[in-house]
Amino acid sequence: MNDLKLFKYLAVLIVLPLALAIFGGDRFRYPCQDPENWDKQMCKLPQCDVTRTCPEHIFKGQRDPRLGPPPTRVEPMMQGQAPAACPTPVQGANCGK
Repeated sequence: MNDLKLFKYLAVLIVLPLALAIFGGDRFRYPCQDPENWDKQMCKLPQCDVTRTCPEHIFKGQRDPRLGPPPTRVEPMMQGQAPAACPTPVQGANCGK
């Protein structure tokens, strides 16, 4: 009898988080993370600057997703030209590796 009760508790503990994850929908930690709120007054300066929840603050250090993907830039190589090599290495420089 105790085994059946334990099994029911374990099943609920496993199924409940899975159900919440599947049917819970999109959740955002800050309202200004939701792209639908970016044009609302609460996500514009100076109102959001007080709480530091402006999109500029939330996506700090990353490309602002409102701008879309970065443009791709392809530089043509001249015939017979080797790919650009790293300049003289500087202490601590990674040179794109």
